[in-house]
Formats: sequence, structure tokens, C-alpha cells
Amino acid sequence: MTAHDRYSSPLAERYASRAMLELWGPATRYGMWRRLWLALAEGERALGVPIPDEAIAQMRAHLDDIDFDAVAAYERRYRHDVMAHVHAFGDVAPAARKFIHLGATSAFVTDNADLILMRRGLDLLRGKLVTVLRSLSEFARRWRDLPTLGSTHLQAAQPTTVGKRATLWMQDLILDLAELDHRRATLPCRGVKGTTGTQASFLELFAGDHSKVRHLDRMVASSIGFSASIPVSGQTYTRKLDAAVLDVVAGIAASAAKFSGDLRMLQALGEIEEPFEEEQIGSSAMAYKRNPMRSERIASLARFVLSLEPNANQTHSVQFFERTLDDSANRRLAIPEAFLAADAILVIMENVVSGLEVHPARIARRLTEELPFMATEALIIRAVQAGMDRQDAHEHIRRASIAAARAVKDGAASNDMLDRLAADPAWPVPAAEMQALLDPRQFIGRAPEQVDEFLAEVVEPALAGAAGAEREEVRV
Repeated sequence: MTAHDRYSSPLAERYASRAMLELWGPATRYGMWRRLWLALAEGERALGVPIPDEAIAQMRAHLDDIDFDAVAAYERRYRHDVMAHVHAFGDVAPAARKFIHLGATSAFVTDNADLILMRRGLDLLRGKLVTVLRSLSEFARRWRDLPTLGSTHLQAAQPTTVGKRATLWMQDLILDLAELDHRRATLPCRGVKGTTGTQASFLELFAGDHSKVRHLDRMVASSIGFSASIPVSGQTYTRKLDAAVLDVVAGIAASAAKFSGDLRMLQALGEIEEPFEEEQIGSSAMAYKRNPMRSERIASLARFVLSLEPNANQTHSVQFFERTLDDSANRRLAIPEAFLAADAILVIMENVVSGLEVHPARIARRLTEELPFMATEALIIRAVQAGMDRQDAHEHIRRASIAAARAVKDGAASNDMLDRLAADPAWPVPAAEMQALLDPRQFIGRAPEQVDEFLAEVVEPALAGAAGAEREEVRV
């Protein structure tokens, strides 16, 4: 079969970054298995198991030159993926053959490797989160004080600013960043636990010396870059750890989906648009269209990631006693693809954020249409100060505003609420005084200052010294 004759994941072909694809690729995973076997052998040797120098040297020399054809042949023969790799490693490190995997069960390599890969995956996502946040910071700072119509219940509400709205997207990502950092910092490895987690095989290996067994567990954890292993396990580490990690990954996807939904509506209103390249085609039939396809792709991929989060908890819930194997095929799919999809989401999101197009005239036009309604509280106060009863003032404004809104919906060129009030003989506030209330900056409160404070007090400290990711091309 050629590459065009068989299915290939769109995450690999179209969406995810090269770094994330390499992380979850076979060479990285199975090279990690060999490094785990080396760490185990070195720890056992240091604690008295007579493993010769030549065995260690041969293992070290062949960590990455994996003969995948040989592995495939062994797996067809033995129907066991871990043992296929044990035999293939032994072929190139014959002096170590009888020591490879000594005392271990398959979960020693599979589980420890998965935890290493997930932690590295979080690192890659962190870099992209940082890059997106920096681009959003620039956007928020630039548009910190541009008034725009606020929206609650998808209805016109008190004005905010374009920059302040961007801080809402950023706040979600800042919370995701904190969750990611916590999960990464507290994620343990499985360590050296044996077939059902009792470490019985290692106790046998060290002639009943419990201290050596404990020391080996700590040595291997340290060798693979973890400060601690999980205190107790069955054959596998608790799959609750998978659920906790995917919770972080899904949280990032949810934040990105919220951003994409807001942007798609803003583009429909003509206020802010995602980037559109010179020769990009929006529709195969409707040549004038400029569809928000990148934001839609964020939403689409986010929905996929969000569907994988409950999957992890479901897997955990049915791992009877010390383990069952019905997690294996599921985890091979769910965990890598959650990371690949979240990675793709952040690649697209950074591309969108760094090229957002803001249309101040359109923003001002929509705000102007609704601004008289925003002034109603101030109008009530002015009417009371002029001697009118508060409830009467409210009723006059209610009637005028409802009539003006209906007229706009029926085709009127502008919102004439103030003209209606001015023409009302019982209304005590002069037209000029009412018109003076319609400066939109009077209604944005502390939005510009909130942008400045949020960037200075929250975002900049969170990103100080943080390594971002290189900007990547969106392939499709």
C-alpha cells in the first residue's frame, strides 16, 4: 500500500506541529523504552546485581537505532509488543540480553514512557500558550481604550473596550497555564513497582533487602527526570493521572473554543475579522465570502478534544483491581490525539490572534445605534435633578426607547430615542444636555485601566522569562 491507499490521521497530515508529531512518534516512544531499560539496569547494577560493563555499554550504544522491521517480525511471532522490543534490543546488545527487563513487567516501560511523553507534551503546549498570550497582550494593549458594544445574553449591553474583551480571553488562558504548571510539577512517574505493584520481583532480586528495592525506585525516577514516583500502584499507575492530564489539555481547548466563538460572531457583525490571505478562497460558489474558517477549525478540533476528557475518566473507572487491559488500545488513541489536537488548536489560534483585523468604523457604527439606550440611567438622574418624579422619568424613557428600537428594526436610519424625548413636552432635560451624554467613553468605566493592570500585574509576571514557541505556518 502507498501513502495514498491507506488512512492517515488528519492530525498528522494537516494540523499538528512537527514537534508534537515527533514526540508521539514511534522513534521517540520506543527510544524511551530503551532508556528506561538502561536506567533500570544501571540502578540494579549500582545496587549489586552483577551486570557487566559491556552490557551497559551496548545498551547505551543502541538507544535509538531501532530495527522496526525486526520488531514487527517479533511481534507477529510473540503477539506481545513489549517482548518484541526486548528481543530486538537484545539483538543489538547481546551482552545485555539476559538483563534487559530484569524484574520488570510491561507497564514499567509503557507507563513510565507515557508519563514522560505527557509531561513533555505539556511543555510543548506551554510554549504555544505563552506565544498566544504574548500576541493577545499586544492586541489588548493596542486596543485598550477603543469603546465597543458589550453583550450579555447575546443582547446589547453596557459598552466595554476591544482590549478589555481580549483580556477575558487571556484570563482563561492564564488559568489554563496555572493548571498546566501545577499538573506538570506534581506528575509522578510510575517507577519500579513490579507485576501487581508489590515489588515482589525486586525484593527477590535483592534477597529480601527492602531498602535496596526502595532505593532502586528512587534511582530510576531520578534517572528519568522525576522527583518522585507514585507511592503505590497496581500493575499500572492509576489512570486517574491520565484523566487529570487530559483535564488540563481539554481546558486549553475549551478556552480556545470560547475565543473562536466570540470571534466568529464578531466577524459576522463586521467588527473584527481573522486574517485572510491575498489568494485565499472563502467559498467555492460565493466568491465574495470571507468565512472564518480558522476559527471554525479551532471550534471543530476543540470539540474533539473535549470528547476525549470524559473518555479518560471512563477508562479509569473500569480498571478492576490491579489492572485490566481494556485501557490499552483506548489510551493509544485518546492520549496522543488529545495532545496533537490541542497543539493544532494553539498553532491556529496564534496565527489568528497575530493577524486580527479590527474595523473601528464598524464598531463605532454599531455602538452609536445602541448608545442612547446606554444613557438611560444618566437620563433618569438628570430628569430627577430637573424636578421630575423618578418613576415618571423611567416610564417616559421606556416608551421612547421601545418605540425607537422598533423603528430601527423596521428600517429607520438611526436611533431617534433622544429626539422622541426632546419632542415630549413633559420631558425636562434639554436636547443639548442629553446629546452631551452620548460620548461612549463615559460608559466604559475602568476598562482601559483594567487592561493595563491585568497586563502588568497578572500576565507579565506569568510570562516573565517563559520560553514561547516559534510561530508555525497553518498548513491548510
